[in-house]
Amino acid sequence: MIRTAETDADLEAYVGVWNAITPDEPATVKQQRERRVRDPDRLNVLAEDHDVPIGVGFAGRSDSPGRGFVAPRVLPHARRRGIGTALLGELVAHVEALGLGLVSAHVDGRDVGSLTFAHGFGFEEVDRQVEQVRTIGDEPPAEPPSGVAFVTVARRPELLRETYDLAVEGYADMATATPVTISLDWWLREEATVPEASFIALAGDEIVGYSGLCLCGNGRTTAEDGLTVVRRDWRRRGLATALKRAKLTWMAANGVREVVTWTQRGNEGMRSVNERLGYAYRKVTISVHAQLPLAVR
Repeated sequence: MIRTAETDADLEAYVGVWNAITPDEPATVKQQRERRVRDPDRLNVLAEDHDVPIGVGFAGRSDSPGRGFVAPRVLPHARRRGIGTALLGELVAHVEALGLGLVSAHVDGRDVGSLTFAHGFGFEEVDRQVEQVRTIGDEPPAEPPSGVAFVTVARRPELLRETYDLAVEGYADMATATPVTISLDWWLREEATVPEASFIALAGDEIVGYSGLCLCGNGRTTAEDGLTVVRRDWRRRGLATALKRAKLTWMAANGVREVVTWTQRGNEGMRSVNERLGYAYRKVTISVHAQLPLAVR
């Protein structure tokens, strides 16, 4: 049986299954509640076998206009029994009901079975996301380049709004299969969720760089890099590296043990910055999409 995860008990079951399947992207009940409040179009579902949760999934609007997102997940022992197909059907139907024309999903590049499953329903690969991971140790103090000062979003919260135009520029420069567009509301809501460790670079009164830090589902022991962007005329001066070093220094002093980041295929510049800072490669996620309506049987 597949049903909507609505109560706290439902969400506890949802999180348990999700974390068992996707330990590198942990979720919490609080996180799921907050996301549903922020996004009323988001759907979370549970798949059960005799009241025992064996699969989960969520669906909703993507960041890109006209696009939805689905994420069906099934515990390994319950696969190849039609559970994934049933979950996908519920999720795709929800996205179609939102009036969207395209649906996207992410597949673990190590999971050949899941990729075959996606291809079987008409999903096509459009991009690859590369995960890099950094263990936090004794980090040296970070110094901004000459003529630049670093300030945190916690200290100057009004600057996050003023950084939006630079963020749009940064997303436009990303080597993605389809352009990434973000709204101001999304930027203010989703970025800098650790404001005391999200740094803005100022040259005088001008914003010339930004690097954000976000919370992961398992609290503050693991964090995720948000956007790192440098104004085009300030690039190749070591500013991105210095901004990320400032975050590493803060994390070392505040109990964060690991930071993860994702870069797109073709974004060699940022991957090189991460490599110099000691980030290691962990996995590749394949981005797929399909046109709607989509027949799922």
